[in-house]
Amino acid sequence: MSLRHWLVGAVSAATAVGLAAPAASAAPAAPSLGTRSLASVLAADGDTFDRNWYDYDILAQAVGAVLAAKPTSKVAVLADGTVPLTAFLPNDRAFQVLAFDLTKRWPGSEQQTFTTLARTVGIDAIESVLLYHVVPGATIDKQAAANADGAQLTTALGPTIGVRVLSRQLPLIVLRDKDPNDVNPIVNPFALDINKGNRQIAHGIVFVLRPADL
Repeated sequence: MSLRHWLVGAVSAATAVGLAAPAASAAPAAPSLGTRSLASVLAADGDTFDRNWYDYDILAQAVGAVLAAKPTSKVAVLADGTVPLTAFLPNDRAFQVLAFDLTKRWPGSEQQTFTTLARTVGIDAIESVLLYHVVPGATIDKQAAANADGAQLTTALGPTIGVRVLSRQLPLIVLRDKDPNDVNPIVNPFALDINKGNRQIAHGIVFVLRPADL
């Protein structure tokens, strides 16, 4: 299902299941920040499979698939631009690498990559992986991220992500996930502050964050 098909309905679902970040754990977003959601940004950028491995088509399709199967999933928070959050967005190549790690075969296309992941791990696992890429309650722009060395970010799934800043100038930032045996994702310094100026902000990453040892 296309991201556009569930975008409007997901906002209502997010409200219905109470996905607003708890006040005790989140600093309120500045009044000047806008409320454009990350889901709308992904939809506007195009969410169909293509031959560009460095955009976010597989991610958009994964979000749409989860919401189609589980309309009240916490993933719907990505469509509610009033809720502050920071998301880390794996590009299509990152998902291809994950599919290879799981099956030891390289999918030849974005469509094959998505199908392989859905068949191998299932929608519930995809949902968990998506939630592990979302940090609710905080709009962390690149300046804040570059000053976050040593931080532990609590995700919408629950487990934390560790932050290691190798260079504040570039910036060069490594995210430490829960898989100790694989390469930790690096934040793409050329894909920072996606949706800048809004309560929901994102940064591109080059590998998929893993909430468990795969």
